[in-house]
Amino acid sequence: MFNRPHTTVVLAMSADGKIADVMRSPARFGSQTDKLHLESQIACTDAVLFGAGTLRAYNTTLTISHPKLLQQRKQRGQTPQPIHIVVSKSAQINPESRFFFQPVPRWLLTSSVGADVWKQYQVTDDSSKTTFDKILVLETQEGKIDLVQALTHLTTFGIAHLAVLGGGVLVAGMMELDLIDELWLTICPLILGGVTAPTPVEGQGFSSQLAPRLELLAINQVGQEVFLNYRVRKRQGSRE
Repeated sequence: MFNRPHTTVVLAMSADGKIADVMRSPARFGSQTDKLHLESQIACTDAVLFGAGTLRAYNTTLTISHPKLLQQRKQRGQTPQPIHIVVSKSAQINPESRFFFQPVPRWLLTSSVGADVWKQYQVTDDSSKTTFDKILVLETQEGKIDLVQALTHLTTFGIAHLAVLGGGVLVAGMMELDLIDELWLTICPLILGGVTAPTPVEGQGFSSQLAPRLELLAINQVGQEVFLNYRVRKRQGSRE
């Protein structure tokens, strides 16, 4: 059986299904309730996964700060913050990003080309600068990141629960490979529009016959936002 972490996508989107505007600005349209929901989902995980584009948009990651969530992690024997894993084939990431000064474990999942790019930043005499704690190179023969192998490898580090925070290209790649178990989608009360505005799942798309099917597990309305929790139904021939 294919051994990998339980994987949950957590995203907020506009009522018309956009996770950012056409300028790909940071999506800060969610309420404080949505932010706490995201923090709660992150607090349940051993690691979070997100693409370099998401990091470039925000320049930071969301850390756990709520005392109750920190206490719950301590009681479960977890570190205060989960591992934050950036996925990038090219590893073209600004080493001056605020992300590198946040109190979280930072890993990079990349290709051999990306690892070579990042080597120039990994060795520094400046103790005030922090880079990646671990660089994982797991790639296909074509030089692309091997997501199947990567998720299998993560289990060797004790990562059993993984949250995916975007962007749409990463989610699409994982969805195509049946690597997503659940989705938490927050529907926010605004319309962004724009044919080029990013959506939760991008990539080449699925035909209606082959599209992944979902099972609604929970629906919760808080104020003007709706929180939807779906299970992804495993397709025939799935690795599960």
